Amino acid sequence: MGYAGLLFSLWNLIRNEFKTEEQIHKIQQKKLRKLLHYAYNNSVYYRRESEKAGITESNINFVPFQDFPLMDKEKLMANFNEVVTDKRIKQEELAKFDQDNNKEKLFKGGFHIVHSSGSTGTPRYFVYDSKAWEHMLTGITRGALWGMDIIGILKLLKSKPKVLYIAATDGRYGGAMAVGDGIKGLKIPQLFLDINTPISKWQGIVSDFAPDIIIGYPSAIKMLAEELNGSSGQIFAKRVISCGEPLSPGLGNFFENTFQCPVINFYGASESLALGAGENAEDGMYLFDDMNIVEIIEGEMYITCLYNYVQPLIRYHISDRIKLRGKSLNPRCSFTNVDVLLCRDEDVMWFMKEDSTKEFIHPLSVEGMCIDGLLDYQFIQTSRQGFEVVAEIKNTVSKVKLKKELRNSLDVILKEKDLENVLYDISFVQSIKPDINTGKKRLIVLKEI
Repeated sequence: MGYAGLLFSLWNLIRNEFKTEEQIHKIQQKKLRKLLHYAYNNSVYYRRESEKAGITESNINFVPFQDFPLMDKEKLMANFNEVVTDKRIKQEELAKFDQDNNKEKLFKGGFHIVHSSGSTGTPRYFVYDSKAWEHMLTGITRGALWGMDIIGILKLLKSKPKVLYIAATDGRYGGAMAVGDGIKGLKIPQLFLDINTPISKWQGIVSDFAPDIIIGYPSAIKMLAEELNGSSGQIFAKRVISCGEPLSPGLGNFFENTFQCPVINFYGASESLALGAGENAEDGMYLFDDMNIVEIIEGEMYITCLYNYVQPLIRYHISDRIKLRGKSLNPRCSFTNVDVLLCRDEDVMWFMKEDSTKEFIHPLSVEGMCIDGLLDYQFIQTSRQGFEVVAEIKNTVSKVKLKKELRNSLDVILKEKDLENVLYDISFVQSIKPDINTGKKRLIVLKEI
């Protein structure tokens, strides 16, 4: 999509924010029925499951949405090749494509692949064709510029704002891929700061670049803010966009005071990289009802992505938790108003280096390790100089061989962070249980240290 096309699509999405609930509902229903027909006619899985529920091409427009079958991670992985609507896409080929480190390439020349793993177990792949990807990019651009009208956006873009992105950039993480493509489409300067970069280098890198917009995990932005507060340096940004983790009201206020600008809380997931955005805790967050349908069923969250036809996700269960507000008091927007988002909230492991300075390892530094036979893993920090890795593996895999490969991966991460003095142990368990409060497996557990 060219620059002009992106701006036109962005303008159309922003217009939806001003529509009534009834108008938004009509948009949803039109997109939904189109998606349901397409999935029925092009996905072996959805046709089979729909017919089991008594849904056919002739009555698909009249069956209440709540009567359509639910889907979850296990069903997706077991039926992946029948869920997708393009026969060129095979789950086993995606895994090999990912393991071969093709992060800069499109799968089979036309598909964007997002790799999701770590917080809920076994790796999964989410596929976007070019049309879905471009629509998603427009959605995340709207979220990043949330609260601005099109005139303000044009003025901002004319000034060529420099964008800093702080996150895990080494891998097929949806956020990094989408932000990179979105910024390229807007033709503005960008700098990616990988969280594996030693923190002692952050201030110099950021000060030299002097960003106008800062995007990243709140835990990473917090470390940057603390580095700046503890030095003579100062960054006055035009906008901070928090994504990838929950943003507490206190942390949002801290960012506002440090960077002297609005702070946007952006919500996305691999299943749909553009789910919602909000500008302050008092007003909450708004779900993008013109791009997705979010349902709460017996306390569980299900999403339907209305724009991805190559890998339809209809009433798909995700382990995030949201608390819905009543009717929003914001006259600007009739989107669904969310009070609380309880998604990934991992801790960062801080260690002491040999020179007695501190260095950290972020959860997403270690989240994407893909080793054949490794089903799941968890980090337990035991001290400022040590941690333990507990791993769940296939019964047919050699523990000695897998432990050697795992050590090779960990040693690379520690070396990059100048933490070669840190000691660790690897042990094997039958299964790693999810956190009882969130339903997600904690990738990192901190013991009292």
